Amino acid sequence: MFLQLRAEVEDALESALTRLDLPTDDLGIEEPPEDVDAVLASSAAFRLAGEVGAPPPEVAAQVADEIDLAALPYVSAVTTQGPYVNFLPSDAYFADTLDAATDADYGRLPARHERVVVEHTSANPTGPVHVGRARNPIIGDAIARVLDYAGYDVDRHYYVNDAGRQIAVFTWAYETFDESDLPDPERDSPEYEMVRYYRKGNQFLEEADPDRVEAAEAEVQAILQGLEDGDEDTYERVAEVVDTVLGGMRGTLSRLPAEFDEFVKETRFMRDGSTDDLVGRLKELDCAVYEEDAWQLDLPDFEKNLVFLRSDDTSLYTTRDLAHHEWKFDTYDRAVTVLGEDHKLQADQLSAALDLLGNDTDALRQVFYSWVNLPEGGMSTREGTGIDLDDLLDEAIDRAREEVESRLDDRTRNDLDADDVERIAHQVGVGAVRYDIVSKQPTKGITFEWDRALDFEAQSAPYVQYVHARCCGILSEARNRASDSRAVEPRDDDVEDEVPPAPDVDVLDEPAERDLLRVIARFPAVVDEAAADLQPHSVATYTRDLAETFNTFYRECPVLSADAETREARLALVAGTRHAVANALDVLGVEAPDSM
Repeated sequence: MFLQLRAEVEDALESALTRLDLPTDDLGIEEPPEDVDAVLASSAAFRLAGEVGAPPPEVAAQVADEIDLAALPYVSAVTTQGPYVNFLPSDAYFADTLDAATDADYGRLPARHERVVVEHTSANPTGPVHVGRARNPIIGDAIARVLDYAGYDVDRHYYVNDAGRQIAVFTWAYETFDESDLPDPERDSPEYEMVRYYRKGNQFLEEADPDRVEAAEAEVQAILQGLEDGDEDTYERVAEVVDTVLGGMRGTLSRLPAEFDEFVKETRFMRDGSTDDLVGRLKELDCAVYEEDAWQLDLPDFEKNLVFLRSDDTSLYTTRDLAHHEWKFDTYDRAVTVLGEDHKLQADQLSAALDLLGNDTDALRQVFYSWVNLPEGGMSTREGTGIDLDDLLDEAIDRAREEVESRLDDRTRNDLDADDVERIAHQVGVGAVRYDIVSKQPTKGITFEWDRALDFEAQSAPYVQYVHARCCGILSEARNRASDSRAVEPRDDDVEDEVPPAPDVDVLDEPAERDLLRVIARFPAVVDEAAADLQPHSVATYTRDLAETFNTFYRECPVLSADAETREARLALVAGTRHAVANALDVLGVEAPDSM
């Protein structure tokens, strides 16, 4: 209902300012501090004071007097507080919020009929996913989820680098070395088995006799040239390596979870001719130059040129990515790419080149993130010293299992078996990792800390998940009591069960009840804003606010022991909280346990 109330307020303010012959370009609408009863406020009086020639409080009073309260069903009163015009919620606002939140899909917005592709992760298929870049699939998947909730038609893509030097080295190494030359794999999974070849190959190229290295480099170059020339046998050789590694990486990513609708291979844009076509168009640009044995773009505002074709007529990753992006523009209305901060220059040059080629780059949004670190130190897949995401998730589950078991009282132990404990450990452990990462602004670096991520009392995933479990417990107990009551009451089997009447929101007049309704009402707007800004971390902030507000309600407003009318209304409020918490966590890709 918050979105509807906001629309009402915008229309009312615009009409009032028009009648006062004042500009309406900046309505100054904002959410007031917690100690103000209003749901929304306008600070426009600050901006307009100079034009009116009166103090801001006087201007605010003039604006408030011009607002037609009768045209605002979700506003009970319009008041002023100094220079602010405040809009207080009506009973209809609370009643419709309670009604809407009882829908299990609460928070999902109507379809916008706009196709969006979100490209994320896109790590080189050279080995296991490591912790340092775990932020990419987590942020990318959360962005895709929030866009989906906001009504967009979303596709999730992984762009596969299967044409670069690293893959050529990998392919050569896989075909050169024997299994007996390699150490045992760290895990029984394809990417862990295959990465041994990649590491062995790099070690050979760095340490072997120069003549042998020269011969190996010639074989690597032959693979690169074969891809460039469209040699089908070379494609098949490379695909065997790439697809095997990707198969294992997908298993790890699915644990987060991070699922993809399509793995788009770089070689696709070499094989279909679009890269060659693009190179021809790039050469015709005024800023195209041939320098240092390579074709380059001397782009305005960049100190470094963008190389797009080598002297041997082989293209570069960026060249193929330009063709990839033009395909995105042809296929989708909008494109979002999640990238590490070390790719910012490359991404900016890519956008500039796309613009010069006549593409509408307003349709492209790029989200940059900083690294995830562990207190143990640095990581490098190439050297084989990295901390793999699988290890992090395993340890998260183990730690969560210990924490869950330590918190089980005797009553709960009788209700949960070993499978239940294991399920909760996975939900809490993986959820803690994912929530801790997605809840931070992407550009801020993270040092992942176990005590913080798994703290049931702090603002963490378990803290929010426990609210959902508590809501489920209250609703389950209410159903059990109702079932027991019906079992002992005489009934006419010919009479169908009556549909219970909608709860009366008027009985929810305690401050804690109204505060909870206000927070629940905001959820669809939080989704809308997070999608517009591509900032899923704002949804995480909302979940903490919702959890804190519910816990206050739980302490101050007994549910099951209240009188019948109040109990029904509070149960509806608990159900609404459950839906808001579950769906907000779902936006973040975190599971909502029914019990903990």
